[in-house]
Amino acid sequence: MRGRFLTFEGGDGAGKTTQIELLSQALTRAGQDPLVTREPGGTKLAEEIRHWVLHHASSIDAETEVLLMFAARSHHTREVIEPALASGRWVLCDRYTDASYAYQGGGRGLAHSLIASLEQIATGGLKPDLTILLDLGIDDGIRRTGGRGTHQDRFESEEAAFKERVRAAYHHIAETSSGRMVNLDASQAVDELYNQIKLLVNERFGVSID
Repeated sequence: MRGRFLTFEGGDGAGKTTQIELLSQALTRAGQDPLVTREPGGTKLAEEIRHWVLHHASSIDAETEVLLMFAARSHHTREVIEPALASGRWVLCDRYTDASYAYQGGGRGLAHSLIASLEQIATGGLKPDLTILLDLGIDDGIRRTGGRGTHQDRFESEEAAFKERVRAAYHHIAETSSGRMVNLDASQAVDELYNQIKLLVNERFGVSID
């Protein structure tokens, strides 16, 4: 049986890493062997691209940025995600293609059609079975990530207007994704938010996790 593909999206400081870890632990207790991965990243090559895009001092234009993101995604999908799903494993991924529509589309202003073309090439049409959008206000996100100081990445250090465009793009995706993306309030306490995610996963996939 093919595995389940769950992705987590959201702006800076939304708590994706924490919620992915909680869900991974619960699935493991339920007898699954979940794969936790991230984008950009997930392979040695993709991690090197991630470091260059997020932390390199030199500036890059929007077109180069999106091409690099999808190059990393192509390698990640073919080398990690698809083999895991084919073997029956659940895959929990911190960001996937929705992030490009939000950051390079909404944030940078690149055309939806361009991103859609790159998506088809990079993923072969792979879509998550469920995407959980952890929605957090921009001011709350800035407060949560502000302590990172000089360690902020290229996107975390963007101005508030950029982050507002990203958030608006995510809202649009959630409204038009026919139930694939579910928008949850990430300002809640960690346990309250996890309980919502747990119930959603149980109902959507007929599993029983605690």
